[in-house]
Amino acid sequence: MLARRELNLSPLALSLADDLRRGRPVGRVQVGVMTVEAIAGRDHLWLRVRGPAQAFALRACSFMAGRAKVRRARRRRGEALRFAVESLVGRQDVSLRCHDRGAPVLELECIFTPAQPLSIPFMARDLYLLDDDGMPGGEGCVEASQRGMNSGLCFVRLQQPGPSTLLYWQDLTALNAYFAATGTKPDGVVGGEWPELGFRLPTAASPQVEYPKPLPAGRPTTISRALVAMHEGEVRDESDLATHFLTLSAAIYPLLARPRCELRDWRGRAERTGRDLGKAHGATVQHYGHTYVRPYNEAEYPDSMTQTTLVAAMREWERLRDTRLPLTDKLEAGLSRFYDAELGALRRYLPNVGDDKNQDEVDSWYLYYPLLGLARMALQDDERARELYLRSVDFGIKAAQHFRYCFPIKFNINDFNVITAARGDGQHGQTDVAGLYAYVMMLGFDLTGEDRFLDEARAAMEAARGLRFNLTYQANLTAWGAAAAMRLWRTTAKHRWLKLSYIYLASFLHNTAAWESDIGHARSYPNFLGATALHDAPYMALLECSESFLAFRSYIHDCGPDLLPGARLLIDEYCRYAIDRAWFYFPDALPPEAIAGNPRDGSIDRELSFPVEDLYIGGQPAGQVGQEIYGAGAAFIFASGSFHRLEGAPFEVFCDAFVFAWDRPTARSALLTLAGSPEAEAMLALTPLDGRRRRPVLKFADGRRCKGRLQDGALFFRVPADASLRLTW
Repeated sequence: MLARRELNLSPLALSLADDLRRGRPVGRVQVGVMTVEAIAGRDHLWLRVRGPAQAFALRACSFMAGRAKVRRARRRRGEALRFAVESLVGRQDVSLRCHDRGAPVLELECIFTPAQPLSIPFMARDLYLLDDDGMPGGEGCVEASQRGMNSGLCFVRLQQPGPSTLLYWQDLTALNAYFAATGTKPDGVVGGEWPELGFRLPTAASPQVEYPKPLPAGRPTTISRALVAMHEGEVRDESDLATHFLTLSAAIYPLLARPRCELRDWRGRAERTGRDLGKAHGATVQHYGHTYVRPYNEAEYPDSMTQTTLVAAMREWERLRDTRLPLTDKLEAGLSRFYDAELGALRRYLPNVGDDKNQDEVDSWYLYYPLLGLARMALQDDERARELYLRSVDFGIKAAQHFRYCFPIKFNINDFNVITAARGDGQHGQTDVAGLYAYVMMLGFDLTGEDRFLDEARAAMEAARGLRFNLTYQANLTAWGAAAAMRLWRTTAKHRWLKLSYIYLASFLHNTAAWESDIGHARSYPNFLGATALHDAPYMALLECSESFLAFRSYIHDCGPDLLPGARLLIDEYCRYAIDRAWFYFPDALPPEAIAGNPRDGSIDRELSFPVEDLYIGGQPAGQVGQEIYGAGAAFIFASGSFHRLEGAPFEVFCDAFVFAWDRPTARSALLTLAGSPEAEAMLALTPLDGRRRRPVLKFADGRRCKGRLQDGALFFRVPADASLRLTW
């Protein structure tokens, strides 16, 4: 819905209107077809931006205590404008950079040096949309804004002036020193109501505390680093909206402060996890003569999702390593006990589950995730998994058709009576289960070639239309939906499915945190580009992280060269950071003080290679939910996805980009092609198997030699993420 607000403006918006009419021009720069004017008003320094399809004002800084002296300062490299602003409160250094990264991007930074210790009790938002007359107003709507502690973004559709879209992004990484000094957190600080949008500096540690801790005198502290990208053109439907969002996000992304990824020993982690699953007394239980893993260490009843998801990950690891894990066969042997022959369905719990559980209650996604695991195993030539999938899938189809592919939160598996219809917002159920279901159907089509599976996938995908940025319920389900849409496009060559995949992808990325938090215990682990588990969850979780990695591996495998460049870049970077970030869900990678003492479920044992469920961008203690065994498959997923064996080679290849093309022209050489973005860089490392140092040679396809560095016995290279390479030894 478009918004129009010429009336009922705030006092600051009225002040802005007066400043734009009567303020003192202090600078001007041309950015392509756009004009940026710097205007010193009574209480603020503004940037007025006008183009063929945009009109808005950005507050460059607030004087905070009456008038200030604004003077042009000598520009530094790459800057278009620089100002020194001195007032009663101290000095503010303001800089503007202009970028052209396929879309124009403005980068506005303000660094504040207080003259004395200073508390800031209030700061208004910094982005104001203007109408054709230059007054706050215009027509448009806010399509997406910051969720919790995720990326500080606000995505706006402009109709008048317009048509165009605008993406505002506050680089919260740059503000870590401010958060530390004041004790504040950037929870929901970017958003607003039309036409007053953008960033509001967090100024209270809690609603009960009016004043934050003071900023220290004489210490320069960044209080804003705003990036604004613009895209001209009409938005005809939600796929256009998603395309604009991805393009603008990709234009801003290279300008964000980003951490460096490290080599993580996922091979060793997988081996440890495999051993611990077999020996830890709190990990497994016996029922009906079979072995089952618990969802949490020393807690909860076995469920079908936990078993199938873990076994599917272990099976892939076994296939790639040409080995067998002692526990895998035992776990798979017990899967059939979840099957209810009368219903023709896999139930969530075993028949002997305790009275404290409703055996007939099922979360919608729990009905389909076991089918996903079974189909993945079946495609690895596991006949037992194939048979169980085919026996169970018709019930899943029946349920999907009953709900018309719009799934509730919980329902009774016997009669489909809804137990919980909607999530906390009261409007939507499990909105992205249709995408998961569609992927399960596409795997059924791969297994059988039956068109009925393809028809079901199409029907489910159509039901997801119209949800826009409300599509995400749970991160991994959204990722599987993107993969399903991409596979439909590859299978049918219908462009509509490619465009639909962008809607899923945009919704997923909206739910990530593209900044690195140093708040509280978060300084002990990376969180950059992590997705919060649910649409409203306060934490990131490893099952959602690792399964999203798998889904995006499928997405990239199916996409071909027609993929939107911005989409490829963002997926590539999400997966790269997932390989690095996921390491810190394991308790032995965290300092003891960063781990919760009394988890909700079971207990946490730092000696066991099972991950904690929850890491917090806001720095709360990790593992408050528990130590999850159902997410332990992540160790096998990341080991399988990042380490590659070459028969006869004295080393393994680690790469944090996907490698989809291998060739072995000789016994001592290999050709490999990375499937990442040309805008990104991949880390490739050759890790010796026997401890001996060797100097293999890595070259680009044109014969240029790649320069490597030796560190801790491994040979490291940095190469373009889409490189074609030749390795000899």
